[in-house]
Amino acid sequence: MRSIWPALLLLCCTGAAAQSITNSLRIVAPDGESTVAYDANAAGQVAAVLEDELGRQHGVLFEKGRLTELSLQGGYSDAKAINQDGVVVGSAQTPGRQWRAYLYDKAHGMRQLGTLGGASSFGMALNRAGQAVGFADTAQGDYHAFKYIKGEPMQDLGTLGGKISYASGINNLGQVVGTSAMHDGYRHAFLYDDTRGMIDLGTLGGLSSSAAAINDAGVIVGASQTRDGRWHAFIHQDGKMTDLGAVIGPGASFATDINNAGHVVGTVLRGDERQSFVWRDGRLTVHRGGKGLHLTHSINDSEVVVGATFDRKLDAATMPSKARALVVSGGYELLTLIFSVVLTAAAAVGIVFYIRREKPLPRPA
Repeated sequence: MRSIWPALLLLCCTGAAAQSITNSLRIVAPDGESTVAYDANAAGQVAAVLEDELGRQHGVLFEKGRLTELSLQGGYSDAKAINQDGVVVGSAQTPGRQWRAYLYDKAHGMRQLGTLGGASSFGMALNRAGQAVGFADTAQGDYHAFKYIKGEPMQDLGTLGGKISYASGINNLGQVVGTSAMHDGYRHAFLYDDTRGMIDLGTLGGLSSSAAAINDAGVIVGASQTRDGRWHAFIHQDGKMTDLGAVIGPGASFATDINNAGHVVGTVLRGDERQSFVWRDGRLTVHRGGKGLHLTHSINDSEVVVGATFDRKLDAATMPSKARALVVSGGYELLTLIFSVVLTAAAAVGIVFYIRREKPLPRPA
């Protein structure tokens, strides 16, 4: 009977270790580079980058096992987002080594979006209509948030009083969110719409904040400093900023995206460990390092969380938003596993004793 315990323990622990909540996209990089996914649409098209050991990137469109390089004559580039029509937004280096925001689709190829009078621009997000946002050099050499609509000049969204601003998200109503410098030099999250202009979203009591994304209901997510200087993820709705980091617990937290169901994803930094989180229907799930995504960039309306895992190098991957945590802080699930093993073993012992009592084994002659 003593052999039952180690056998059952090995079986249970092996089964737990074999579980996985992430799905590798199996992007095969030509030169063995790391791969990172930034966004994916319902058709399975993925905006991603190939990254070498020095951090140099090449943006790609990944579709049905095929890679399409998104660059301007072979220069470095990235790919930040993709909409349901397969239009990609990102930034690419020109032959003159300047960076330009671009839109790409199969029908038109790479289209540079220009600048705000300066040398460079960077594309960050787009919506269903193909309206794009990002930031670009002005003639004075300062970065300003921009909004691009096909057939119109790039629109300078201005600032909250400082010199620089960055746009990072746009919804299907054309509302834009991002980060802007204030008169005092500190940076605050902003909401921009064509009626009210740029609106300061404030902070969680600290000096700085940054907005990452907005859904069609106007719910905004990002991160803010608290009164004690810690960075916490936030949800901003109906004029109120809510501290999601207080629910997440210890560590710095950053919300990176929200979908139209109101589900939020992001990253938690606890010491040297990077974790991913999902806030879904009022419930929080935190995936510890090695169990969820190492980089968490976006969530689409198909409930797919997009980013990358890490095991010696980054690997583009996805994760269902409803995935349960395999391990949670405090060792709860480890204790649960051990308790399950004990119960299973005890049940096995009980069954054996029952069989022996009901049907005694024959004595040897």
